[in-house]
Amino acid sequence: MRRTASHPDQLPLGFGKDAEIERMIEARVAIRAEAEAVRWRFRLMIVETLLLTTMVIVTGLVLHQPTAIIARGALLIGATCLSTGILLILLTGLIGKLLSRTRQWRARRSDAILPWRRP
Repeated sequence: MRRTASHPDQLPLGFGKDAEIERMIEARVAIRAEAEAVRWRFRLMIVETLLLTTMVIVTGLVLHQPTAIIARGALLIGATCLSTGILLILLTGLIGKLLSRTRQWRARRSDAILPWRRP
């Protein structure tokens, strides 16, 4: 493989030298991606809640139900959908943290046990 000579005024690029900077960038990107994922989950939950509440209102109006029954049903559906959505998001986060801690614990445990194994 032939290498082309760089221009003498060009700055040399060392791509393998800054591994620490690369790790810092990857950590920041991971934090930002996780925050965006949580925001999108909340947005999806809010849209689903509004959609179901609107469907209950429209259905009640089409069936000529009394306004009090429509309002109560829409409120119950909206509150239930919102609370279950928040609960699912919290449980997902909790289980994710639990699984990552379990993996870390198993990795430390296997590193501690490795020197004690016989060849």
